Amino acid sequence: MIRRRLIVHGQVQGVGYRYSCQLQAERLGVCGWAANRDDGTVEVVLEGEQGPVTEMMAWLGRGPRHADVTRVEVGEETPEGAVGFDTY
Repeated sequence: MIRRRLIVHGQVQGVGYRYSCQLQAERLGVCGWAANRDDGTVEVVLEGEQGPVTEMMAWLGRGPRHADVTRVEVGEETPEGAVGFDTY
C-alpha cells in the first residue's frame, strides 16, 4: 500500500474534475479524497496498491475533458488505511 498527496494546478475547478476523479478512483479501486482549495487548485489524496495509484496519478495529470492541468505536485505519505473515495 502507498499513499500520495497531490496538488493539481490549472483549470481544474468548475469542470467536473473532482467528480471524474472519484469515478476514476472507484474504477481503479483507489481510496482517498479530492477537494477544491481556495487558490483554485484541487488537492487529492490517493491510497492503494502501487499500480492503481500510479495509474490514477497519470489520469490526474490529464483530468476530464474540460480540464486543463498545467502542473501536479506529488508528496509521499504513510498509508492510513483509507476506505472509499470522497469529494469535498
